[in-house]
Amino acid sequence: MQIASKKLSVSEKIGYGMGDFASNFFWQMFSIFMAKFYTDVFLISAATMGTMILVTRLADAFIDPMIGSIADRTNTRWGHYRPYLIWMSIPMAVTAVMTFTVPNFEGTAKIIYAYVTLSLMLIAYSAINIPYSALLGVLTPNSEERTSVSSYRFVLAILPVFIIINATIPMVTYFGGNVNSPKGWQMAMLVYSLIAIVCFWITFKLTRERVNPEPKKKGSLKQDLKDLFQNKPWVVLCVVGIAALTNANIRSTVMFYYFDYVVPNGKGYFGPVMTTGAGMFVIGVMLTSPLSKIFGKRNFYMVSMSLTALCTIGYYWVPPENIALVWGGHALISLLAAPTAPLVWAMYADTADYSEWKSGRRATGLVFSMASLAQKFGWALGGGAAGWLLALYGYVPNVAQSAETTNGIMLMVSIIPAIAALIAVAALWFYEIDEKLIHQISVDLEQRKALGAQF
Repeated sequence: MQIASKKLSVSEKIGYGMGDFASNFFWQMFSIFMAKFYTDVFLISAATMGTMILVTRLADAFIDPMIGSIADRTNTRWGHYRPYLIWMSIPMAVTAVMTFTVPNFEGTAKIIYAYVTLSLMLIAYSAINIPYSALLGVLTPNSEERTSVSSYRFVLAILPVFIIINATIPMVTYFGGNVNSPKGWQMAMLVYSLIAIVCFWITFKLTRERVNPEPKKKGSLKQDLKDLFQNKPWVVLCVVGIAALTNANIRSTVMFYYFDYVVPNGKGYFGPVMTTGAGMFVIGVMLTSPLSKIFGKRNFYMVSMSLTALCTIGYYWVPPENIALVWGGHALISLLAAPTAPLVWAMYADTADYSEWKSGRRATGLVFSMASLAQKFGWALGGGAAGWLLALYGYVPNVAQSAETTNGIMLMVSIIPAIAALIAVAALWFYEIDEKLIHQISVDLEQRKALGAQF
């Protein structure tokens, strides 16, 4: 069996990565600017914003398994997962623009509008991104190739960060006249949404599904879920994902506030500092595939996240007026954290193989949708915590902040998210899939299919 022969072309790897390039026009807008949009442009309180983000993201997370199960059972001549890149790209774009629209409502009606549009956007995001993530598991049965594809994916995923960080505020100002213009934010999101539609279609065009379960092996959702929760490595990764996303989302949500209110003249530095961080992230992602081959995915993740946590803790003691240290510290944290993103998704793909190896049944979409549920728990906790903590520390929009608020923001870009990162490291101690087992699983699965064995 020529496991190593299951190679993908560079064009297909880039094509797959274009899907995350598209997704991150939405994800990065949510992560970097959504909180700021709701508190300073939409004009709802930080506490209300935090609660809304938590409630809507948690509600959306519980829809993910249904989407994954539906995708697993979707049968078209294009495959199980690729069609959703076409079907859901326009709904995703429309709901995103609606979310970044400020209605002519007041009071409760305005808050209801925010809840409804944010909920619709999150559902649309799930309906395209769960099948997209599951697609990674069926492009090739080769684990090393999946890690390579995942690296391409996250290199392309970080590119929108450069665009969003440097283009959003100028675009908002161009279309609306000032940074707090509702029209400006709406038009900026429209531009990003149109770009994303094209990129999703490119992914559809350039990718192919190659790993398919035999129809006779398919069963009920109940059985799929039972198999999934008996998959201990997958359960461990879910805990890791919740903690890691909590870490990342608290920090990314608050960085704009940090430069706006804590760093002297920080508005002028925000774009360059975050751009440098994105560049370091790209370098870190590019190093992921070769280094994971040397150290193994699990070990490399643990080292990367441990160093990220330690440097993030140290960021609290960086003087905000020392822009060189602020700049360099953020760049270092971005470099160290970068490998964790592609590694965790490559490991999720390994757990799909592990599940099939153990049970004789494959439900890749469910594996990734439930993984997405865990990620969204972390995303929800991070976003909700950011809003509540801002309120706790006395944040008031568009005015100079108190010493208590300033210190709170500093804690939120350092010690508080680092605690979640350390939880991710601790959880990964219990992950049992190593490179030797991955190879054995790949060989066994290929032999089963070749021999036509019944399991």
